[in-house]
Amino acid sequence: MAVYKIFPTQDATMYSMFPQMNTGIDEIIEATTTTFGPFVPNPQVSRFLIQFDSNEMNNIINTKIGTRQWDAYLQCYAAVVTGLNEPTTIDVYPSSQSWFNGTGKYLDQPITTDGVSWTWAHYSGSTPWTTASYNAGSTGSYSTTPGGGVWLTAYSASQLFQYSDNIDLNVSVKNMVSAWYSSSIPNNGFIVKQANQDEFIDNPNVQVEFKFFSIDTNTIYPPQLEFRWDDTVNFSGSSSVTTINTPQMTVVLGENPGTFYSGSVNKFRVNCRPTYPPVVFQTASIYLENYYLPTESYWSLKDLSTNEVIIDYSDPYTKLSTDISGSYFTMYMNGLEPERNYQILIKTIYSGSVLIFNDNYYFKVVNG
Repeated sequence: MAVYKIFPTQDATMYSMFPQMNTGIDEIIEATTTTFGPFVPNPQVSRFLIQFDSNEMNNIINTKIGTRQWDAYLQCYAAVVTGLNEPTTIDVYPSSQSWFNGTGKYLDQPITTDGVSWTWAHYSGSTPWTTASYNAGSTGSYSTTPGGGVWLTAYSASQLFQYSDNIDLNVSVKNMVSAWYSSSIPNNGFIVKQANQDEFIDNPNVQVEFKFFSIDTNTIYPPQLEFRWDDTVNFSGSSSVTTINTPQMTVVLGENPGTFYSGSVNKFRVNCRPTYPPVVFQTASIYLENYYLPTESYWSLKDLSTNEVIIDYSDPYTKLSTDISGSYFTMYMNGLEPERNYQILIKTIYSGSVLIFNDNYYFKVVNG
């Protein structure tokens, strides 16, 4: 299995309350409905745009994925989510117009107008967002507050948020990435917004604020586009290695030098033997014999400082492979925040029991 993460080239939020304001380098991107109070009694909305490099996406598909099964997920990490007392949906569409990031921040004094805003796609006075006579398959806001981007309705993704759910955005966008890859539509990035029924609601009791970290954040949570593909190999040739036949096993992570540069690719060995091997008469040490883990064996990755799961167990995307020597998996270090420590966890299912192994499987990613 393989997971490969890339970061945006640009992102920005558009605010109906401030139709000329650019926020291209703000630390936050948001999709929100809110009422500001008696001086602005009407509900206001924000949406955000986010774009990834076409060449980078195409290179991953062409040189790494090939013809394998794959998926792509847009991931945005929540900074603040408030008002989520009723189910609320966030929709993701491909933008049907190009836009420019700009250099503004929220409520700059004076406001910055050199990039995308609710009214303008490029900069104030340049190219406005289409608000009428849309091209076929494209739409936008034309009734409440015209502007706020335009998007293609034939491609979409959505995530339903409910109270007590994980509040990070993590949604499959393969249909859009595939359309960009095939040049069916131009890559103008994603537009992320609350669903139509959740926007411009004139009731503070059901207005929800979704604020996520942007590419300009000073935290370890910038947005990402995560590619996942099935690179599992099941060795079928002749080998002296056999599958372990006891749940009492010792699992050791091999080929782990402990430090990797952010562009590294590493093949981790997952060595396994019975914790209590049977007594046999032989010349070699039985503790040197290696075994395959059961077929249903997976890996995940956790940030040691925050204890957060960075890559979760997934079938088939984090399934272990096998070769003549034993079990293994490949990990791409790009997209992992440098100067941080990580822990690998191994999960295997043996006769219906789930076994987790995490004995000193640590490494650090460094700048380089």
